[in-house]
Formats: sequence, C-alpha cells, structure tokens
Amino acid sequence: MDKIPVAQITESAEQAVSYVPPEDKFYVRLIEGRFQNLRRMISWPLLILFFALAWIQVDGQPWLFFSFAERKIFLFGWIVSWHDLPIMAGLMIAGACLLFFMAVAWGRVWCGFACPQSIWTWMFIRIEQWAEGKANVRAKNDKLPLTGKRLARRILKHVLWLGAALFTTITFTGYFVPVRELIGDLVTLESSVMTLGWLISMTSLTYLNAGLVREKICLHACPYSRFQGVMFDTHTRTVSYDLNRGEPRRLNRKAAQQTGVQYAEVSSANSSAGSVNSTASSCSSTKQGDCVDCNICVQVCPVGIDIRDGLQAACIDCGACIDACDEVMAKIGKPMGLIRFASEAELAGSSEAKSGLASLLRPKLAGYASVVACSIVAVLFGFMNTLDLLVEVRRDRLQLYTKVDSGTVCNNYYLKVEAFDNGINQVQVSVEGLDNLQLHGQPEINIHTDNAAWRTYRVCTNQAQQPRSEIQFVLSTPDAEVRKKTTFLTSSI
Repeated sequence: MDKIPVAQITESAEQAVSYVPPEDKFYVRLIEGRFQNLRRMISWPLLILFFALAWIQVDGQPWLFFSFAERKIFLFGWIVSWHDLPIMAGLMIAGACLLFFMAVAWGRVWCGFACPQSIWTWMFIRIEQWAEGKANVRAKNDKLPLTGKRLARRILKHVLWLGAALFTTITFTGYFVPVRELIGDLVTLESSVMTLGWLISMTSLTYLNAGLVREKICLHACPYSRFQGVMFDTHTRTVSYDLNRGEPRRLNRKAAQQTGVQYAEVSSANSSAGSVNSTASSCSSTKQGDCVDCNICVQVCPVGIDIRDGLQAACIDCGACIDACDEVMAKIGKPMGLIRFASEAELAGSSEAKSGLASLLRPKLAGYASVVACSIVAVLFGFMNTLDLLVEVRRDRLQLYTKVDSGTVCNNYYLKVEAFDNGINQVQVSVEGLDNLQLHGQPEINIHTDNAAWRTYRVCTNQAQQPRSEIQFVLSTPDAEVRKKTTFLTSSI
C-alpha cells in the first residue's frame, strides 16, 4: 500500500467541513466501512420488519395486531389472549436485561446499531444528502442566500422527511387499527378527529426527532445515556481513542514548530481532556503520534462529539469514527485501530486487561446473562401454555336462589366464553357436580357470533342436600375441555 503524505489527508479534510461545536448546527459526513456495513446489516432487517408486521397479512390479519375490540393479540396468525399479557412483561424484562448485558460488555452498541432513534436519524441524513448534497456542500450552501435551486432542494428535503414520518406513523398506527381501513378512511376523508389528531402529532414528533432534534434526544431525553456510566466497568469495551498511540498529534506539532511555541503549550490549549494534556506534555520533542488531527472522526460523528476528548455521555458507539480513522490510517500506512472498541484497562496497558471471551466471563455479565436466560425460558413456557379457550362464570348476586317447588331449587349464572384459536367454531356447554342437574340455556355456543358475549344460564336440581355445593360448568370442543367451578346454593341456607 502506497503511503500518502499527511498534507494530502489534511487537504481532503479541509475540503470537507470544519468541526462545529455540537451546540451549533453541524453536518454529518457519511462514511463507509465495516462498522457501517454491520450497522446496516442490523438496522435494515429491523426497519423492514417494522413495516412488514403491519402491512403483510396472514388470513386477513397483519403479522402483528393488537385488537382492543376483540381483546386479542394476533401474532403471525397465532392468537394470544389479553390474559396472557404477563408474557409481554417477561419479554420486556428479558429485553431490558439483554440491554444491560450489552451495555456492560460493549457500551451503547444498542443505541448505535439498533435503536429506532438512530435508525430513523441515519435514514433522514441519507434523505438530506440525496436532496441537498454532501456535508461540505450543505455547509457551504447554508452560508448563501436560500433562493433558486437551493430553496427547491430544501423544500424537497422537508417534503421527503414529512412523507417518511407520515408513512412511519401510519405503519405504527396499523398495529392497533387495520392499516388498510386506516388508509381508506384517510382517502375518503372519513377519519375521526381523534385519529387525525394522533396521526398529525406522531408525524410531527417523528419529523422533529429524526430530522431536526436528532442527537439531542440521545443526550437529553434518553435515560440510557445517563445511567450508562453506572453500568460500565474497567473492562467494558467502548469506542475509544488510543491516547498513548495518537498523541502528540502531527499537525499540532507542525503548528508549534512554526510559531516557536512548545508543543505541550499548544496541546494544552487545543485539548479539553486533562489526560491528553499530561501525556502530550510528557512526550519527547522527537515523538510523533499517529493522529494527524484531520478531524474526520468528528465530521462523521452523528452526535457531533470529538472521541479524542474521551468517553462522553452523547457517544452512541456507532463506530463511524472507527471506520473514518481506519481509512485515514490505511492511507498514511499506519496500523488501524487508533480508534477502536477498547476497554479502559486495555488502553491503560493493564496486565489484567481481558480480551475475547475472557472479557465476557465477569460476575456482573454472568448475572445479567442468567436473568436473560431465565426470562427467555419463562416467556417460552408462557407461549407454550397460552389459553385457547377462556371461560368466566359469575353467579347472579341479586337473587341467590329460586325455589321452584317443594324439592327443586334453581340458581342463575352468567357465562362468557372467548376462543383464541381459529380452529374453534362451537363450544358445548354442560354442568356437573350434583345429581339430576338440569341446565336451562343455550347448550351450544357459536364462537363466530357469540364469542365474548355474556349469556344467562339457569341450573336446577332436586337432589341438593347441603346449603352450599360445588358444581362445574364443562365447556368442550373436539380437541379440548375446560372446567369452571362455581357454587350452588339451596333454600336450606
């Protein structure tokens, strides 16, 4: 590989866009590399899955649909009862513990590679570059009057952003309202005020979050950036700048030589990290670090930080700065990895620094992994034991019993049956528990017409000897049987 002079790298960096502090507007320069390819391999399937779950149907139902009217959850043609919602709680517990596990092991990789906020932000950045050009072009045009083609491109960008936000909102709403019905109501202008208000508000929030606010959500609104510091330890591998290898920076040394100022003073003025200052001050006058101070690692950062200043709450560990720095190192003939996923112990040169599988064999990680495994097992067990037929029985509390004649007593009951299996069409109703029980009411329930409807039944007998007896409503299908216990009261109370 041919080595390229530092000056050539410097010129290409200057032609791009200068670093602007995050509190002001900055322009994200898109980069290619192994971590960006990995991010796309993760984010694109998640993005496709998000839209497919609402739009693709199985037997007339979306892949995932929460039906409030029927009190059911449709999942890939499988029906789950609302009474099985604890399974969803188990999924959330498993997901949270997996998130903690990943945070302890590799920092905020969830944020950088799979978080919806990051995925939509990168999508909107792509739209912005397609409409208005690359980062250096956008930075230059922002200093010029907004007229002509620049105005048309700016309008196009915002129209595309709003279109993507609206499509996202409609898809998300499709998890709760049939998406084709929703589209039909919008086209025919028959949507309710509540639906329109929801669509407008969610579209606006998506547009603001992914298009305008972006990194400020990750820093100020997301709690993960705040408690990540508690999760990390000295062996957590995060995106890090190798200070010992990179300092003193080559361009800083050149500037110091030209102005006659000692390098340590220049480094102290230019670096906000105290560790950088101390290392640069102690370097000999002949030592040169691998960092050429091209600022490309800053230009590609979606949150606008300088990773060379050390670990920061805004960093989402997306690896963009790694890909950018590796590209520069390859051009100047230096080893890659000046910026890489590394732990604090590794960067400090500790003999206890762990690498590979050894870094995962830590008590804290083992604890989180155990909770994740237990949660997954519990969730799988729950899914394997979901209800196909839900039966509820209530006594008539206004009239405890009715005495028909000298020997016959009747009790009134309310019965509701819900089926969560498309193969169940009819349910047979009978009653057991006492001799000579007579059931007055509909002996057969049609699920397609009477599902989840309360029905009245009267149970009578002339053989009850106790004031309180236990009876059972038996509801049977060709493949299953459900028994529901209740109490039968007599006139001898």
